[in-house]
Amino acid sequence: MGKPELHDAIELFSDRKWRLNNLYKIQDKHGRVVTFKLNEAQSKLLDDLHTLNIILKARQMGFSTFILILALDCCLFNSHFDAGLIADTLPNAKGLLSRIKFAYDKLDPEIKKVVTVKTMNATTVEFSNSSSIEVGVSLRSSTKNFLHISEYGKICAKSPDKAAEIKSGALNTMAKGQLGFIESTAEGRGGDFYDKTNSSRAAKDSNRELTQMEWKFHFFPWFEDSEYTTSELVNLTADEDKYFTDLFDEHGIQLSAGQQAWYALKAREQGDAMFKEYPSTPDEAFLAARDGAYFAKQLTALRQRSKIGKFEFETRSPVNTFWDLGLNDSTSIWLHQVIAGKHRFVGFYENSGEGLAHYLSWLDKWQVRHDAVWGEHYGPHDMDHRQNSSDGFVTTRKDIAQGLGYSFRIVNRTLDKQTSIQKVRTILPECEFDEGACDAGIKHLESYSKEWDEKYSVWKNQPRHDEHSHCADAFMTFADGFEIPTQPKKRNRPKAAQGAWMG
Repeated sequence: MGKPELHDAIELFSDRKWRLNNLYKIQDKHGRVVTFKLNEAQSKLLDDLHTLNIILKARQMGFSTFILILALDCCLFNSHFDAGLIADTLPNAKGLLSRIKFAYDKLDPEIKKVVTVKTMNATTVEFSNSSSIEVGVSLRSSTKNFLHISEYGKICAKSPDKAAEIKSGALNTMAKGQLGFIESTAEGRGGDFYDKTNSSRAAKDSNRELTQMEWKFHFFPWFEDSEYTTSELVNLTADEDKYFTDLFDEHGIQLSAGQQAWYALKAREQGDAMFKEYPSTPDEAFLAARDGAYFAKQLTALRQRSKIGKFEFETRSPVNTFWDLGLNDSTSIWLHQVIAGKHRFVGFYENSGEGLAHYLSWLDKWQVRHDAVWGEHYGPHDMDHRQNSSDGFVTTRKDIAQGLGYSFRIVNRTLDKQTSIQKVRTILPECEFDEGACDAGIKHLESYSKEWDEKYSVWKNQPRHDEHSHCADAFMTFADGFEIPTQPKKRNRPKAAQGAWMG
């Protein structure tokens, strides 16, 4: 480091951007030790910082490195400053801290004389100015002035329990007005990262001033990285050419020939993962199939074929229903028609803590609103289980429904769950969904996934039982049991007395 005059040094060291561009060493992508310099995207984020920042981005744009160096800088130039860093696994969390240790070790010795390391272990560094950096998979200890959650989308997808712990624990360690970062690539249309991204986007679109407790949305597409281009000559396919044309027509995104060539080559390698790894728009980022999700790939294909969208309800075609019953949890119902040989889903309803009469009453009201014709009602095997009623009689929920004017066909349980899952995968390409009426159900199907094995870091070959399971099971009732009727169904409406009884 040079020896500037005292007043110049004070001025320079008071400038955070100058410090970030001059004081710290990192290992670059090629393993070389270089002075950290803010790239264009990192500089843009620094200039646009809010107290809470949610970053949706393409891969390898350097945001983790930037945030780590910023955390170290805040600790060195502020006393009693506590930073927390969270990753999806403890080894990855320790890896974040090792990068900070590397940057500290490479500092000018004169700086290290002023702020020394007091204690250091695998998860914590404490400095002589009473500032510290702690890493982990969740943090619940002291209040943090700085919190970084890395790849939160992957945490939400693979470990919902861990994501819930971060939400209730780590996020509550930050006092109002402190500095927070959630940065991640996308991982499907579900989970807390997806929800936070959507709410922060809505706040940004409103053009109002954010409060200190609201997350600010930052999006960094792949083409903002100057390295993502090539001089290689690439013959674009018709689909690739249409993709770039649509980007310009719909979003005003104009790419150079080198950028188009790079993207085409990378997309041929990545396939569907290209959307989440190198998104061009925020919406595109969440189109890719979520890792471990059973049906996300098929649903992504339906979106690309415009089979998930707005469909006018056809009153002349019978509506079938497919159920999964919950005892102490959710009951889910899919509403379905056969239109021109396609399976069209025109509604979805889910609730919990309600008796059977509540759901039949909801169907009564839905039928009146849509002037609908009922087809067949398909129930799961447990609808035929005997139970004691409130008046002491032994009955089944199928019998109760029959007394309220709804006749059910019982679909026997498939002994092997994977068989039902495969049936859904097979039939989904023949389906279409009215997105407005089925949005909640579609999100459940997209998020229904395998169980994640924390010990071996692999997906287990069994589904995770969570809030998405009942919707998926109701859809399996359709895949396992639906038969196209040979005779047209007569119009049937709920009796007035039924509606009065159900209240």
